Amino acid sequence: MAQESPKNSAAEIPVTSNGEVDDSCEHGFNRDLKHSLPSGLGLSETQITSHGFDNTKEGVIEAGAFQGGQRTQTKSGPVILADEIKNPAMEKLELVRKWSLNTYKCTRQIISEKLGRGSRTVDLELEAQIDILRDNKKKYENILKLAQTLSTQLFQMVHTQRQLGDAFADLSLKSLELHEEFGYNADTQKLLAKNGETLLGAINFFIASVNTLVNKTIEDTLMTVKQYESARIEYDAYRTDLEELNLGPRDANTLPKIEQSQHLFQVHKEKYDKMRNDVSVKLKFLEENKVKVLHNQLVLFHNAIAAYFAGNQKQLEQTLKQFHIKLKTPGVDAPSWLEEQ
Repeated sequence: MAQESPKNSAAEIPVTSNGEVDDSCEHGFNRDLKHSLPSGLGLSETQITSHGFDNTKEGVIEAGAFQGGQRTQTKSGPVILADEIKNPAMEKLELVRKWSLNTYKCTRQIISEKLGRGSRTVDLELEAQIDILRDNKKKYENILKLAQTLSTQLFQMVHTQRQLGDAFADLSLKSLELHEEFGYNADTQKLLAKNGETLLGAINFFIASVNTLVNKTIEDTLMTVKQYESARIEYDAYRTDLEELNLGPRDANTLPKIEQSQHLFQVHKEKYDKMRNDVSVKLKFLEENKVKVLHNQLVLFHNAIAAYFAGNQKQLEQTLKQFHIKLKTPGVDAPSWLEEQ
């Protein structure tokens, strides 16, 4: 070959008798290495460290990182790309920007719908079910309010009957000439108070069940309905935005915007379809649960009221046993948390 490789040159470096490298041959080796290296790398940019042959370490070539025709010395360690470093402040700023843009689009859609200028997506069957649910909720709330009023009034009447019975019983002991008359009235008022407490327990159980249905079950479904309506507004807002872009010119500047708008429209369409399906499922289960709960509670309310005003104490007590209602004994405090364990 016309030019020897650095390996052959290195193999021919003479050494002295004590194992040290002959300095007179070092310049020749560097000259040969310079010819063998690529043209973009100079000898002045490379450091060669040689050791004696008695050392187990080989020669180490240290080269700086090549940056625009110049080499700089780098330290050992992991390499971190600056482009991969994420700034938390920039991420928050980007989230705020997206939220502001989304809010602007939704607000514009709501205003256009109220002014009658914008179009909205309507599921007639689902919207009808939602309207019925909201109307029923108002009616159930009215029934709940009236039942609570009845419970309060019945509690006051029972309390008065109990006090009246105690007064009659006291007079029965102190008025010997009217002992029997006062005694009859005392027994009657105490019996009415006892039956009133039984009816009060049934009414309070009815109130608790209807309250759970109205303020928890129905309210949970209406929260899903609100999320569905928000998803519908977002869907219509991005649909309108895409339609406006499609009506405009198509060039190198508008095509990327149309593609991005198409992507955002598809994302919100999937969200809207998912929320619409969730609302349909919840309305179906709510209807089944509502029928079951109200059927039992209305039967309880009717039987308890009918037995109370008919004076049928046995039937009244049987009604409470049928629905597993336990009455609180008057004058007895609720058990402590230690007793309930």
